[in-house]
Amino acid sequence: MAFINDLLQDRFWISQVLLSFIILGIILLITRLINRKLASFNLDNNQLYRSRKTVNYIGSIIFVFALIFIWFRRVGSISTFLGLFSAGLAVALRDIIVNMVGWLFIIIRRPFWMGDRIEINGQKGDVIDIRLFQFSLVQLYDSNKGGQSTGSIIDIPNRFIFQYPLINDIKGFAYIWNELSIVLTFESDWRQAKTDFSAIVDHHALRFSADAEQEVKNAARKYMIYYNNFTPIVYTTVEPSGVNLTMRFLCDPRTRREIENNI
Repeated sequence: MAFINDLLQDRFWISQVLLSFIILGIILLITRLINRKLASFNLDNNQLYRSRKTVNYIGSIIFVFALIFIWFRRVGSISTFLGLFSAGLAVALRDIIVNMVGWLFIIIRRPFWMGDRIEINGQKGDVIDIRLFQFSLVQLYDSNKGGQSTGSIIDIPNRFIFQYPLINDIKGFAYIWNELSIVLTFESDWRQAKTDFSAIVDHHALRFSADAEQEVKNAARKYMIYYNNFTPIVYTTVEPSGVNLTMRFLCDPRTRREIENNI
């Protein structure tokens, strides 16, 4: 605590902090002007979004290098700088720094990217934005409600990437296995129903099998993904209430409800 009090009484450190905020303000102003100029160009939404993100990333990198130059040039020793950094980190900047490290991890390793359908900390949605401190999802209902959009936007801190398991429905293998179950009475002709269900699920989902097989071959170069069968199948299970016929098939995560409805 005494160390922090000494810093607050030292005009040198106060001037360094003020200079850092001034540079931050200048960079924010320049990036905002550039982004406003980009909006006047004839760009579609995707091009405009990517252009703005590129400008923001460049501005963030310039700010980081400017901070390093200011503090290292004046402090004179790495040990002193690390001491100051550690003190600030311990007092107030832990979550902010971890969020920035999480952003770097997302940009470099890409556990997910824009457009991916992910689930983290109980929240599921499509990624629509990745920023320095947080990323945004369009929230989805759970699979029992078809997995369609709720229309809400969720902002999630980047540090969650280190704290919670991440489920990505798109990465590596762009299809998911889906199942539909129907229970028939013992008196019904369940064998004929099984044949009919097989024909129906083949009609609506068989077209995904070839693409899925090729994607698994490509993904197997990076991940230990292996499947023997990619075609739809109907399983039979005997239950106390009757015969359960379960249709298992591959589908695009974004069209799951539509395929279920068609079947």
